[in-house]
Amino acid sequence: MNLTDFKGFSKVAIAALTAVGLILAQPIVAAPAAAREAPTSFADLVDTLMPTVVNITTTQNLPQQGPRLRDMPQLPPGSPFEELFKEFFDRRGGEEQQQRRRGTSLGSGFIIDPSGYIVTNNHVIQGAEDITVILRDDTQLKAKLVGADSRADLAVLKVDPPGGKPLPAVKFGNSDKVRVGDWVIAIGNPFGLGHSVTAGIISARGRALSDSLDDYLQTDAAINKGNSGGPLFDADGEVIGVNTAIYSPSGTNAGLAFSIPSNLVKQVAEQLREFGRVRRGWIGVSYQSVTDDIADSFGLDKARGVLVANVVADGPAAKAGIKRNDIILSFGGQDVPDLRHFPRQVANARVGSTVDTVVWRGGKEQTLKLRIGEQDEPEKQNASAQGPAPNKKPVERDQPVSSTVEQLGLTLQKVSDQLREKYGLADNVKGVIVTRVAPDSPAAEKQLQPGDVIIEVDQKAVTSPQEVTDIVSKLQSQKKRSVLLFVERQGDPRFAALRLTK
Repeated sequence: MNLTDFKGFSKVAIAALTAVGLILAQPIVAAPAAAREAPTSFADLVDTLMPTVVNITTTQNLPQQGPRLRDMPQLPPGSPFEELFKEFFDRRGGEEQQQRRRGTSLGSGFIIDPSGYIVTNNHVIQGAEDITVILRDDTQLKAKLVGADSRADLAVLKVDPPGGKPLPAVKFGNSDKVRVGDWVIAIGNPFGLGHSVTAGIISARGRALSDSLDDYLQTDAAINKGNSGGPLFDADGEVIGVNTAIYSPSGTNAGLAFSIPSNLVKQVAEQLREFGRVRRGWIGVSYQSVTDDIADSFGLDKARGVLVANVVADGPAAKAGIKRNDIILSFGGQDVPDLRHFPRQVANARVGSTVDTVVWRGGKEQTLKLRIGEQDEPEKQNASAQGPAPNKKPVERDQPVSSTVEQLGLTLQKVSDQLREKYGLADNVKGVIVTRVAPDSPAAEKQLQPGDVIIEVDQKAVTSPQEVTDIVSKLQSQKKRSVLLFVERQGDPRFAALRLTK
């Protein structure tokens, strides 16, 4: 009990009860969680881990910049030296194609298999003609490239262990369980100085640097040039990441370093060893974020998942029964929180496997079986469900019918050959064309523009401005706050939820 439980009691009574301990003078406050004590030293752990880390040097042949013909001195026409210099520079120009200089780069890596398999960054070995791995005892071994993946920036090398003896190998940890504030240790080859150790903590998770698949761990452990490809260990000595990038105006450690999570590293390394390349999942849909307005339009409790805007004909999603207007809520037993996470979930799915996919359709959840395809050429991944546009027919001039939907700030016209020509639309496009967007209107807020084609309104196909007006008016009479449009812009489909003005 505390003081708030005794309102109305006299001050004397409260004082007496407090004195005998029946009332707490101050409310109880939960004690903060105790921090894990910092280790007095990482030395014993480092002694065990150091032999599993390697230094990597690579060399490649680069063109040698020699004298060029345009560098020839300017001589008077007819000079006896003109032909002499021209012959000299022509000869050197030919030799230039044969001349090369050796380029050297440095990096780090770590042994993942006692038989000699090593993980490093792709950018450490990219373009290399010779790769040398240097063990802790300074033994130098020639390495063979097993496979590399530029998208994940990972590569797998293979060396023959000296004397055929097994090499010490790392143990992978579970990067999904890493928490901000956990201790970490980085071992690598900064500036070519050889095996060096730094320590710090996990500063952040889920950092996206450049690609939709990025999910970096951020650490303040000192990482510099040459650390690339080296391991990031947790306090138990398990690899939880591969040190890959730093953020620094000066190019040296500024306390912002990024590591590829070990769970992704394991998956990529396994595929590089098995196939020599990474096979990424593909399901054949285009999709977009689910906003609060879109969630409300679909009767979903909150903004989550991804909204399917188009489905590739005969693709994995189409064969599984996924349709446009479905909201994918769960994929392979994992929730789909938002647009940023979904591409990574799909790409990491094993090609050929079948996963349960939960979609929101018609106001309820539905589970579908989806067999994962493989990403290949970009044309296939981005193919439209409507298929290729047929050849243009001769333009027939007709009189467009125009209408203004004031609630949305849109001026619309029925599709005509004249408008197809004006906006460069394919002959198979059906719907209603936006010809004007009023400033500061709900349509302007969602960045609609002339030339956009409205295909559906409130998940109903429309072919005339009057149909759009009728649906919007009906929604307003039902006190709906927004209307969902399915819009196509130059073959790129998307949904837009526009607020309804009174």
